[in-house]
Formats: sequence, structure tokens, C-alpha cells
Amino acid sequence: MTTEGHAARLRRSLGGFAAVAANQGLRRVVVAYAGFNVGEWATWIAILVFAYERGGAGEAGIVAFAQLVPATLVGPLAAGLGDRFPRERVLLLSYAAQATAMAATAAALLVGAPPPLVYALAAVTTSAVTLTRPAHGATLPALAMTPSELTSANAASGTVQNVAILAAPLVAGVLYEVGGAGSVFVLTATGCLLSALLVAGVRTAEESDEGEPEPVLATIVGGVSTLRQLPGPRTVVAMLAAASVIEGALDVLIVVLALDLLAIGESGVGLLSSAVGAGGLLGATAAFALVGRRGLGLPLGAGLAIWGIPMVVIGIAPLFAVALALLVVAGAGRSVADMAGRTLLQRVTPDRSLARVFGVLEGVHTGMLAVGSIAVPAFIGLTGPREAFVLLGLWMPIVVVIGWRALRRAEAAAVVHVRELEVLRGIPIFAPLAPPALERLSANLSRRLVDAGDWIIRQGETGDRYYVVDEGEAAVYVDDGLVRTQGAGEGFGEIALIRDVPRTASIRARTPMALWTLERDVFLAAVGGHPLSRRSADDLVAERLAPT
Repeated sequence: MTTEGHAARLRRSLGGFAAVAANQGLRRVVVAYAGFNVGEWATWIAILVFAYERGGAGEAGIVAFAQLVPATLVGPLAAGLGDRFPRERVLLLSYAAQATAMAATAAALLVGAPPPLVYALAAVTTSAVTLTRPAHGATLPALAMTPSELTSANAASGTVQNVAILAAPLVAGVLYEVGGAGSVFVLTATGCLLSALLVAGVRTAEESDEGEPEPVLATIVGGVSTLRQLPGPRTVVAMLAAASVIEGALDVLIVVLALDLLAIGESGVGLLSSAVGAGGLLGATAAFALVGRRGLGLPLGAGLAIWGIPMVVIGIAPLFAVALALLVVAGAGRSVADMAGRTLLQRVTPDRSLARVFGVLEGVHTGMLAVGSIAVPAFIGLTGPREAFVLLGLWMPIVVVIGWRALRRAEAAAVVHVRELEVLRGIPIFAPLAPPALERLSANLSRRLVDAGDWIIRQGETGDRYYVVDEGEAAVYVDDGLVRTQGAGEGFGEIALIRDVPRTASIRARTPMALWTLERDVFLAAVGGHPLSRRSADDLVAERLAPT
């Protein structure tokens, strides 16, 4: 890449962080996400090392599996709350639940409770952790004001996550040496409590629809039903879930690599885990280059492949320097894939189903972590540790090859209409809509060219569409009298659609014009489906119908 290219990437990265920092809600949510990620990774490493010291890789794998299975069941159930209650409140609940569970586990460790009780409380902690990621992912679109801001928020979240993956193992290692696993859980409980305090003041612009909330069971079934009906979200969830197998396997494989293959001791576990975090941080920084990118399929597929291939090389050549470098590369691939995949999922999933689909993803993600963790002892027993690295590392390249066509189809269904989005976002009626909803609305726009002097709307006609001016200027007449002019970035035609009345004015092109049009049903579904959008439309109608 040229110097200018590096400079452009840096400007884009800084601009992405600046966009998040300028949005108070996004800023608080992203910073709170740091406490969650430190807690998730530090407690996970602490409990694995605790289990390994008692029974080796076999017990570590079994304990990991036992913790993840309950979380797999809890994830979709709990995440459905994001579609029934305000998403920021669900996010607050998730942080409070984690702080409580981590504090209880810390108490059990500090008083020397029996290991089965410690493992059970750690499983509760892991189950509580599954609440956060879907709530976080569903809250971001409600706080972001533009598609680029949403992508920036996802990239910033990835950066925070990977800083935590870098720092948490080192912190956990130091605390473990000083005060044991209990001290690690004390720190993480405190961090999650601070995260809860941060998000306590966040409010989204969305309001709950009137009527009875959907039953909990329906929210679970709804997420699965959405994935069954829509191939785009289904493909993205499947690809990300497949990557979770590697993530779960690597947690245990790093312990095996440090203690068995490289013989660098317990501190080596934290060092190698931090290498994954360092790579993730680099990948998250590079992921800001995806802001505004139309296609995310290639970054997702490449990131997934890069996530697995280094494991193959480590199995072939288990050398410390090689392993350290390759784990950095693997972490970068994981970070890019996660950011691209989650943004793509937000683009292709209906907004009403967004939280529940993220809940299914979280449940499947946790389940696949469990599969990966329990697969390691099995593969080692059958083939040996080096061969286990190779076989598990080949998993992601194979998945990418098999799923590539489906991924490209999902990408095609999520094309971002950049120009149309800019126009729609500037219209007050549509401004409250979340970026994924705007992206779908922009896909339904049709372009119409009009010559100067042509009539666009005649007073008394039946309203069949809404108009947005892209270029040119129009004159608005009521009873043959000129009342105003409208230019680029303004819309008209909403009164007849919202009030279900004949056209209340005539509109004529004063110059050659380029218009975007929305069919009646599409317009009403978008405006009527969002309380703030409908309120803005009603206010605009009242203003235009007010006596002059």
C-alpha cells in the first residue's frame, strides 16, 4: 500500500473512533463493553488454569464444556428480551447479572469451596455472559445515526474486545500468581459493576410498540424462524458459528501448547493468549477500512480462513517464535471476520428480529465453543497434540470453501445504497429509523427523471407514492396558488399517504429534476412501524396543513 493509502486508512480509523466518541450513547456502551470483555476472558483463563492444575488437559476440556452447555441454552432465551424490552435495559441487566455471578464465584474460590461448586458457579457466570453480546449488538443500531457510524461502532467494539483479549490474560496471570483464581473473579466482578453504571444512563431513540409483548417462547422461535426463512442471516450465522469451534478449541490448545509442546510454563499460557489479543487489536484497527465498504463477504471469508490456517502451521512446526507470530495473525483474522460478519448480519436481518437473531448467534456461538473445547482432548487422544492442531486448523478453510457461494449471495442481498442512504437520512421522517431499516428502505427506491415544466402531482389525485428530490427544484401549488418551493434533499407526497386522502397540492418541476420514489405500501410500512418516525411524519403533515 502507498503512503497515501496508509494515511487514508489512518484518517478513516481516527474518523471512526471520533464518530463513536461524538455519540454519547455509543461512547458509553462501547466503553462499558471493555469491562465485559476483560471479565469474560480473564475469568475463562482463570478457571481453565484452575482446572488444569487439578486434572490436566482432560479436566480443563471437560470443565470448559460443562460451563458452555448451560450458556448455550440460556443465550437465545435471554437475548429474546431485547425484542420485548428496551435494549439498553437488557444490556444493564446483563452487566448486573455478570457482576453478581462473578462475585459469588470469587467468594467460593476465596473460602476454598469444593471444586464442583466452583465449576457450577463459573457456569452461572458463563451463562450470564451470554446476555451481553446480543444486547450490545442489538443496541448499537438503535444508537447509531448513520450506516458508517454503525460500522465504526462495530469496529470500535472489536477494538475494545481485542484490547481486552490482549490485556486480560496478562492481568489474570499476575493476579493468579498473587492471589489465585479468586482474586481474578474479584477484579472482573468490579469491572462488570462499573460497566453497569456506565450503561445505566443510556437511552435509545426507539420506543416500544403498543400492545402486549411477544411471549418469551415466541422470541426464541422467532429467531430460529427468521434464520430458517432468510438465507442471508442463516449463512452469516453459520459461518460465525463455525469459527466458534476454533475459538473454543484454541482456548484449550493454548494451554497444551504452552505446557506440553513448548514447555514454557503457566506464564506462557497468558503470553500466547495475549498474542491472539494483540493480533485482534491489529485486525480491529484495520477493520475501520471496511467503513462504507459495500461488500463484506470477502473480508469475512478471508478473516475466517486466516483464523484457522495458523493452527495448521503451528502443528507442523511447534516453535515458540513461530507460534507467537502465527497467533498474532490468527487473532487479526478473527477480529476482521467478527466485525465484518456482525455488520453484515445487521444489514441483512429485519430490525424487529435483530435481537433474537443475535441471541441465536450467541447461543450457537457458545455451543460451538463447547464443541471445540471438548474436541481437543478427543483429538489429542486419537492423534496426538500436533496432529490435533493441524486437523482443527483445517476446519475453517474447508468451511469457507463450502460456504463461499452462499456467502456471496448474502453479500449481494446486503448491498448498501450509499447515495440513497444519504438522501433518506437527511429527511426528518426517516431520520429516526435504524441504519439496517434505512438500508432496506433505500433498496426499494426507484429513480424518476422529470423535465422542467412537467406536473409531478395534481391536486385531487389518489396518492400512490412518496417523492424525494435528488436534483432540481419543484414548485408547490394549492388551489393554483404558489405556496413554496422544494429542492434537493426534501420530500413530498406524504399527506395523501398518511391521511389516506386525495392529493392536497399540485407540484410542478421548475427545473429538470431527478427524483427518488417510494411505493405507498413501502412508505407506510417504514413510517408506521417506528413511533418516532410516525410522530415526525404527523408533525410534518400538521405543519403543511396549518393555515397560512
